[in-house]
Amino acid sequence: MINEIKNDAKDRMGKSVEALKTQMSKIRTGRAHPSLLDGIQVEYYGAATPLKQLANVVAEDARTLSISIFDRSMIQAVEKAILTSDLGLNPSSNGQTLRVPLPPLTEERRRDLTKIVRAEAENARVAVRNIRRDANADLKALLKDKEISEDDDRRAQEEIQKLTDSYVKLVDEALAAKEKELMEI
Repeated sequence: MINEIKNDAKDRMGKSVEALKTQMSKIRTGRAHPSLLDGIQVEYYGAATPLKQLANVVAEDARTLSISIFDRSMIQAVEKAILTSDLGLNPSSNGQTLRVPLPPLTEERRRDLTKIVRAEAENARVAVRNIRRDANADLKALLKDKEISEDDDRRAQEEIQKLTDSYVKLVDEALAAKEKELMEI
């Protein structure tokens, strides 16, 4: 019973950290990375379709993404979707592929992105703490129903706190790495 609660908390905390890393990978740094365009939806025959289902996105060099679209008739739609996204990118077409040059980030934009990253990290910390609260509530319910002893409850809560501390540390490490990446010129 206690192990199930701890394993569930561990799985959920791990998913929270992974979600944070996914969110952070979408935040633009000075380098071109294909995951930058993961959130873009393209209108494809009346349905919003993720860009990676319609095209192959590769980093041509440190500042340029190259997009090879499977259906050539969709080049204008993909170009429009990138232009209307909030990424501030301006793609150019040569008829076969789209090239997306990434402009260098200004100091002000770097600070704004750092604030966004810190907010995402704080949301992840809150999610981890909420998982801890849920696990502790489950333990209290077991204690109330007399399915576990007070000693078992205390030990399990200490272990869940250690889990929480380790996952908050992972969140902080991911934040520090992303901030460092954002501040590189």
